[in-house]
Amino acid sequence: MPDPFRGRHALVTGASSGIGAELARQLAQRGANLVLVARREDRLAELAKECALFGVAAEAAPGDLADPAIRADLAARFPDTDILVNNAGLGAFGPFAETEWDRLERVMTVNMTALTHLTHLFAPGMAQRGFGRIMLVASTAAFQPVPLYAVYAATKSFVLSLGTSLNVELAGQGVKTTVLCPGVTETEFFAVAAQKKSAFVERSSMSSATVARIGLDALAKGRATAVAGALNAAMAFGTRLAPRGLTARIAYRSLKP
Repeated sequence: MPDPFRGRHALVTGASSGIGAELARQLAQRGANLVLVARREDRLAELAKECALFGVAAEAAPGDLADPAIRADLAARFPDTDILVNNAGLGAFGPFAETEWDRLERVMTVNMTALTHLTHLFAPGMAQRGFGRIMLVASTAAFQPVPLYAVYAATKSFVLSLGTSLNVELAGQGVKTTVLCPGVTETEFFAVAAQKKSAFVERSSMSSATVARIGLDALAKGRATAVAGALNAAMAFGTRLAPRGLTARIAYRSLKP
């Protein structure tokens, strides 16, 4: 069976490192042409060169997705995008009342507003052409409250709910939406979020390459949700069986340095 990504046009946000960079590499290996979006232009340029070695077109499109003008410009420049990977995201670790508002607001803007806006910009064209694949990268934090990551976890719950709804709404028009929910992954996330890794975090980490492969396989099959890793899937399922207050207290004890 031919790979559904071959010859398609994919736009990947948050592509300069971690899961986003791996998603881009693996999409290139599977024959998709790429537009790479993130703030760090030098990293995007290097990744574009790397991806082009697989015989696909790869273009760097640096920009800050917190700016709505950047999002609109991407849609105008790349209207033929039929694979949208909304991977860009931020975390802010620490007590809610002690975290600067500007930092929390940026987390919400990038994780929810930018993701939703890009999806809204590209989905109509996909539906009109009768084919589209949208990946929204959430987190296992989407399944429960997470003290010390209260805002981040809430944004990822939004992403999970949005993606699950869109997968139903758009399916009849040939557009499938997959929400990828990684657990702890070996990326720069913890440094950016200013979190010192706990023993639990150290023990449960997965590689970005593995998470990307799981996500793309699910996207190719049109699955609504993909939780990366058997342990993470079991934990996500388990949260449905326990009181939310209890899962919040367990998460707090697990993450507290």
